[in-house]
Amino acid sequence: MKNPASPRHASPILALLTLGACAHHAPESGQGARHEPAHHGGGHSLVHHGAAAHRFENAEEWAKRFEDPGRDAWQRPEEVIAALGLPPDAKVADVGSATGYFAVRLARAVPQGHVFGVDVEPDMARYLGERARQEGLGNLTAVLGEPADPKIPEPVDLVLLVNTYHHIEGRQAYFRQLLGSLTPRGRVAIIDFRKGQPMGPPEESRLAPEAVRREMEAAGYRFVEEHGFLPNQYFLLFAPASARPAGATP
Repeated sequence: MKNPASPRHASPILALLTLGACAHHAPESGQGARHEPAHHGGGHSLVHHGAAAHRFENAEEWAKRFEDPGRDAWQRPEEVIAALGLPPDAKVADVGSATGYFAVRLARAVPQGHVFGVDVEPDMARYLGERARQEGLGNLTAVLGEPADPKIPEPVDLVLLVNTYHHIEGRQAYFRQLLGSLTPRGRVAIIDFRKGQPMGPPEESRLAPEAVRREMEAAGYRFVEEHGFLPNQYFLLFAPASARPAGATP
């Protein structure tokens, strides 16, 4: 998210890596800004880059960065949600929801459905719960996840991870377990920073989309499609490998 400290998803095995906040956090203004989640989907309170660890405890202060209107120009949240093609009754888990940048928009996009905003940082979960109440979003629930388990309360049609995937350790085990949190029509959407872009985590922490595809396939998923409209990030969609593609013959 920001150059100095970007939040999104951390790893399940590294102690206190935050699984989610980073994913939806916005970078500070400027070309060198880094955008990452401190927790993601599952919520991460800490983001580790080398020896450094960042906490995201003061949600009100982080919200000034994560919810900066300038983020919309490159994150393109409305286009992302439109590309997901969610029916109005969809159930969604935003892993690494942080202050609710995507979670709030998703809740409005699925008025008959439900959104679980997952984060491993308690103060982020507290903030999102209060925000949902203040904005009258009864279909948005804040969930305090754990680094190795997002604690999604019920099966969902979509799990969204924004700038969180690269923070997760033990990804194969994590995403294999996540299969049990998907409905029969469930998908996983991964948005993360491309290599060589001016914002995002350190270059050595980034994964190429081809590497993400290999890891997800090893975890039991099949690649569905990629959207290329985000200027700094790739946007990949996966479904359980056991689910038959639409139109496939039995």
